[in-house]
Amino acid sequence: MNGDTATVPDRTPPAATPAPAADHIAQGTPAFRRTAAALFLAGFSTFGLLYTVQPLLPEFSRHFGVSAANSALTLSLSTGLLAVSMLIAGLISDRIGRRGVMVAALLAASVLSVATALVDDWSTLLVLRTLLGIALSGVPAVGMTYLAEEMDSRALGLAMGLYIGGNAIGGMSGRLIAGVVADHWGWRWGIGVVSAIALLSTVLLWFQLPASRHFQRRRGGLRELPARWRQLFADPGLPWLFATAFVLMGVFVTLYNYLGFHLLAPPYQLSQTVVGLIFSVYLVGTFSSAWMGQQANRHGRGRVLGICHALIAAGIVLLALPWLGCMAAGIALVTFGFFGGHSVASSWVGSRAGVMRAEASALYLFAYYLGSSVAGVAGGVFYTRWDWLGVCGFVGVLTVAGAAIAWRLGQRVQPTRAALAVSG
Repeated sequence: MNGDTATVPDRTPPAATPAPAADHIAQGTPAFRRTAAALFLAGFSTFGLLYTVQPLLPEFSRHFGVSAANSALTLSLSTGLLAVSMLIAGLISDRIGRRGVMVAALLAASVLSVATALVDDWSTLLVLRTLLGIALSGVPAVGMTYLAEEMDSRALGLAMGLYIGGNAIGGMSGRLIAGVVADHWGWRWGIGVVSAIALLSTVLLWFQLPASRHFQRRRGGLRELPARWRQLFADPGLPWLFATAFVLMGVFVTLYNYLGFHLLAPPYQLSQTVVGLIFSVYLVGTFSSAWMGQQANRHGRGRVLGICHALIAAGIVLLALPWLGCMAAGIALVTFGFFGGHSVASSWVGSRAGVMRAEASALYLFAYYLGSSVAGVAGGVFYTRWDWLGVCGFVGVLTVAGAAIAWRLGQRVQPTRAALAVSG
């Protein structure tokens, strides 16, 4: 009863018979709503567990006596190992199925998160957060691949947007709950409460996510990966989409990592609860991810991706100003642009990669979380040397690079599927 096999009893054709295109999940059907809800929960749990520590970074600095850049390792180690491990997780899901991998990964990560709330040694905490990143690797790339396999092409943009909307709600909830609870009862309770919610979400995911109807086992191994990657990097658009993922996530995580330090310090000296409430702006991500995905279908992915980078740049300018009202508007613009851009880029990867969606999704998310890890730590160096304006300058340069990539994609990459997608 792993729930994710090549066939589904009484509902699915035999494994040897390819399912007709009509069997793909269409928008507006009960199957679409059930699948979207289940993957929404997967995104919710993943981002909730992964980013619970972000509002607690100043608390870690105080409690363990470490610097801002060192406290950020609790996040950067998780995202860095997540990025690397996803390259293997995709292969595992190719062999044993999508659904079982996602459920097992969420369960293991939830248990590890509970353990982080119980330790009082900095090195042990970092080890547990590293293992959590490895465990979570079974969710993001597999979830995107599941949608690309099961959804009708006309429903994929909205479904991917809703999945990423779950990321937004999970990221917001994990950060918000952890920050507010920590302000009253300490950081351990903040992590513990979010971990308990993630355990419940894992159970709901197990019961809600339909078994795969179009999954076919593949027995390729590690030795085949270089050849597959070379084929993906030969595509004129995919390498630039991977670079887009690095930039988007690097900018986004760096800003949220050090905004708390900035607002807890003079002259603002806000409380941990108020700083935690800043993450409620993630609500705009639940709208922008789905809405921007639909706009990309109407106006072109390259054009909409460029608009997303422009919104992020405008938000960075507002964040550099010393007034709280401007900063609130700035973080909202950055969040809107980030989730919209991620929705557009990730669905673009799925449509271009064709039969190698799993590998392409893994590489996209490798770059995505690598951006979080590398830029997140680098931002700490800029914060230590040049304070908040140094952070804004650093992410501003990254955003300009992202805008240039979006322009190149819009000018030189055709909106139709590449030959890679239709060959095989």
